[in-house]
Amino acid sequence: MSKLTAPKAAPAGSTTARSGKKVFRKIEPYIWIAPSVILMAIFIVVPICKVFQMSMNQVTKTNQLKGFNNFENFIKVVKAPAFTLVLKNTLVWTIAVVVLSTVLGFMLALVLNNKFRGRKIARAIVVFPWATTLVIQASAWGFIINKDYGTLNTLLMKIGLISQPVNWTPTPEAYFAWEIACGIFVTIPFVTFCVLSGLQSIDTSYYEAATVDGANYWQKLFKITLPLVKSSLTVSTVLNIIYVFNSFPIIWTMTKGDPANRTDTLVTYLYKLAFYNGRSGEAAAVSVIGFLILLVCASVYMIYTLRKGDGDL
Repeated sequence: MSKLTAPKAAPAGSTTARSGKKVFRKIEPYIWIAPSVILMAIFIVVPICKVFQMSMNQVTKTNQLKGFNNFENFIKVVKAPAFTLVLKNTLVWTIAVVVLSTVLGFMLALVLNNKFRGRKIARAIVVFPWATTLVIQASAWGFIINKDYGTLNTLLMKIGLISQPVNWTPTPEAYFAWEIACGIFVTIPFVTFCVLSGLQSIDTSYYEAATVDGANYWQKLFKITLPLVKSSLTVSTVLNIIYVFNSFPIIWTMTKGDPANRTDTLVTYLYKLAFYNGRSGEAAAVSVIGFLILLVCASVYMIYTLRKGDGDL
């Protein structure tokens, strides 16, 4: 009879190698994301902390901190006559651009989701305003609405709708309305493609089943399409709130916030405080106020949307 042989013991080196591989697999994801985390800490977290520090300190014109000043910067900012107007402009600018671009972008996404001849070309054309820099877009809009040599007056006069050039910006409010229109125009493509990505992920069997059950277009839209693209709309809306609230190039290129802060938003206003007037401490305070408003609005919207979405499941 053959004798049973005892199993050979694994070499100590191979056991150590296996344990080392297990440890490496556990920490490998953190190694890969470490560069991104480090860059975010250097270029995002540190500047944010610096702004908070400046907002609560007395700051010289050479940006030297002279010590804590008992929130004096915030008090000066809030008591400034222009602050209420600038804050109102910022809210009107953000709400108008985000709401209207979301509605129009959603409608355009529904159109581009259908099959028709030249759909690829149409999608490429929609991308152009988004791909072009905001400075160029704002400059083009300023050229279009110019009274003396603007293309809008030239076009309307050639087709006979007007007999002489029209001043499209007679008041600061009118100029601000044109800036909002420019903001909507350049924001629509982003919303369109966010929603379009959600629309293309919807299984057609849902619509086929709804058709069999006798559902019309509007019932399919509100019962199938909207619930299934809600996550895409949430992402696009939150990002839009952030981008539009912090948008600088359109306002600055078209009016620089003039006259007398009538078209200023918080971003252009704090830029003037910091780089035109040398009041960096107050500019930092305005930045912190804007950051807190943005944080609250985005958080409330996301919490409301996610809770409502969980209730529908």
